[in-house]
Amino acid sequence: MKFTALISILFSPFKWLRKIRGFRLVYTPLIAIVLFTVVMGIILGTLHLQEKNQQEAALFRELSFAKQRIQLRFANNLEAFTSINRELAATEDQVKLNKIAFEQAQALALSNHEIIKIISLNQNLQNQWMAPQGSKNSNWIGNTQNSQASTSALNSTVELSKITGRAAFSKFMSLDIPSQDPLAKESSIVFWQVVPNIVGGEAIGYLAVLYSTQGVLDIIPSDLKAHYRFTLLADDERILSISSDRGTPKRSFSNQTSLDIGVLSPNLTLRIDTYPPPTNLTFRMLIGVLLGLSAFVIWSLWSVLKQMQVRQEAEASLRKETSFRNAMENSTPVGIRAHDMDKRITYVNRAFCEMTGWNPEKLIGLKPPFPFWPDARREELSEKMNRALNSEVVSKKGIEGAILRRNGTLIETRTFIAPLINEKGKQTGWVTSLIDISEPKKIREELAASQDRFTTVLEGLDAAVSVVDLETNELLFANRFYRENFGNDSKGHFKLAGDINTIKTLHDIAEDMHESAPSIPASFLYQESESEEIQLSEDGNHWYEVRRRVIPWVDGELAQLQIATDITIRKEAEELARQQEERMQFTSRLTTMGEMASSLAHELNQPLSAISNYCMGVAKRLDGNIDPNLNKEVLPALEKASEQAHRAGTIIQRIRGFVKRSEPQRKTSSIADIINDAVGLVEIEANRHRLSIESNIAANLREVSLDPVLILQVLVNLLKNGLDSMREAYPLSSRWSAPPVKISADLDTNIFPAMLRIRVTDSGGGIAESVIERMFEPFFSTKTDGMGMGLNICRSIIESHHGRLWASNIMDSEHTKLVGCTFTILLPIESSDSIGNA
Repeated sequence: MKFTALISILFSPFKWLRKIRGFRLVYTPLIAIVLFTVVMGIILGTLHLQEKNQQEAALFRELSFAKQRIQLRFANNLEAFTSINRELAATEDQVKLNKIAFEQAQALALSNHEIIKIISLNQNLQNQWMAPQGSKNSNWIGNTQNSQASTSALNSTVELSKITGRAAFSKFMSLDIPSQDPLAKESSIVFWQVVPNIVGGEAIGYLAVLYSTQGVLDIIPSDLKAHYRFTLLADDERILSISSDRGTPKRSFSNQTSLDIGVLSPNLTLRIDTYPPPTNLTFRMLIGVLLGLSAFVIWSLWSVLKQMQVRQEAEASLRKETSFRNAMENSTPVGIRAHDMDKRITYVNRAFCEMTGWNPEKLIGLKPPFPFWPDARREELSEKMNRALNSEVVSKKGIEGAILRRNGTLIETRTFIAPLINEKGKQTGWVTSLIDISEPKKIREELAASQDRFTTVLEGLDAAVSVVDLETNELLFANRFYRENFGNDSKGHFKLAGDINTIKTLHDIAEDMHESAPSIPASFLYQESESEEIQLSEDGNHWYEVRRRVIPWVDGELAQLQIATDITIRKEAEELARQQEERMQFTSRLTTMGEMASSLAHELNQPLSAISNYCMGVAKRLDGNIDPNLNKEVLPALEKASEQAHRAGTIIQRIRGFVKRSEPQRKTSSIADIINDAVGLVEIEANRHRLSIESNIAANLREVSLDPVLILQVLVNLLKNGLDSMREAYPLSSRWSAPPVKISADLDTNIFPAMLRIRVTDSGGGIAESVIERMFEPFFSTKTDGMGMGLNICRSIIESHHGRLWASNIMDSEHTKLVGCTFTILLPIESSDSIGNA
């Protein structure tokens, strides 16, 4: 110890030298910068101050000179006015003296620009004469619009002069002088000077002189006004006149002085301002070079100083970081230890020593297996540690382990391992941190067991259970049934929530309660809503019975609990029962209609047969017994009436047989004849409504085996439907331009075997998609007086012939509007027997 102290004493001077050297290296550049900046500032400031003092001295001299010139002019004028008054006051040869006085005044007014006019007034203030005469000498008192103000000011000044017995001045007046007047500029602001003519102590007259403030500045020499701007100011800093409108710089020099032009004179102030001086190029170049050199030197010294500061800051930051790391390691409850590449402990902090109960001296240098590991788990912990140290991926979850304290207490730990990399990027060991998880692990195990029991119950339910935060709309909980049917977000919850206004109301209540008192009224919580049936068509038209309740969540925020039970099977059963009931009603109505059709067929056959027999009998009696011309008109009509009555009976028989489910009475027929007969039957009604029918039958169509009466009835029904659609689409006034209802027949060769195709096309407004889907159902009709059996019977007739019947809409060229509808019939060309044999 003594040797160490001696060495320390011997080397202490070198420590002081290093400190002095460090101080010199750090602060010498800073001191140089400060000294150089101060010297340059003193030099520039001295030059600037010297120039400023010279300009201010020159400005004061010129101002004093201008003041003396103005005061001298007013003193000379007063002396001249006094001399004129003496001439006017003389008693001998008055006319001649008055003329001399006038000539003196005339000469004085013409030679002095500041004088606008001179007026001689007697004791009663009557105008004796006025100078000068001519264009300049206007009658300012009587002939201008300023006479009242001028006269009032003159009277006040005369009164003041009369009282004091001295020359007096009036206040400043701003006259409104016409712009075309040559004296407008000089005479805009004026003032009076009244000089009394005192004889024997009494004023026998007055000499009134009108001065112009602009003229006062004309007293100053022109060369002086070329270098400076002079301004006359009143008491209230009002500008009376100015020598030039030329502007002055912002940093110009200025000075002012009071003008004493008389005992009773107004308070006039004369101000002088400097104009920008001519550029001193040499001086500015000198300043520029000086500033440039100064900036370069400062930048150089500043760079050196910054480098030193960066080094000092790095050292200070390193010391601060080291102190912070030591304080953090000693204050944290997390145990920290370091290992070298041989897994030997190289460092431990205070918390790790407290965990193990061992001091640092005994822990540093130990290699696994460590003595603070439990004996029964040493192999397990060694394997975990080796696996973690040899792994290239750092585990964020850590590894669970255990520590046996020196006093025998066992604690559960979680260890996190990270590689220790030096400044060269090379690994030199590992750093491990340990946290005590004994108590949290015990609590977590208990909570996990409780959570498992609760989750098992909810997961086993055949109902969707979901909890949503009312403020953030976040899904807080969802069971298996909810996840399988609605996913892992809250969209399914709000689909089942129903009314959007109710959801918004709950959000507002949650926000109000969050902003107000933290307590939630018990009457609001646990208030279960009535069950509600919700239909969701997006996932296969499912039905759910939904119950809701507002509950406080684990974090104290309001949440909505919702339980949705799938009742789709029950709804489908109810719907199936309803459909069965409707089918029973349809069957009953069809049975009743079949019975009515049979009764009508039986009742109508006899009168139709009688009509046919009567028509034929009348035709035979009239044959050969009437005029041949009349015979050609009457007999064909009677024969057609008999034929139509017979055909009507045949139709009734066919419908009766169809109702009884008998097969059509097929025979080989021409489809062209059937279409022509149908057009002939419907064309009368079409002409009555100003509409037309156009038929287009392909040539060489072979005859087909079918029931012509039933097929004719189908075509008549479809043509009538087309006419009805045209009547709705076109008003009566514009039907002359309406396109015709078209019926066509041809072979459809796009299918095999080829089939007979019949199409009925109209140009009406088309048919709504919802109507097309149900138009062939029994008892469905869009007409107020329709029974809804026409199209159903038509399709049944076509299907009994082993054919097809359907409808399709026609769109315009832009596919934006319905412009018509087409009914298409496909019939087999061969008979059903041949089809069956084939």
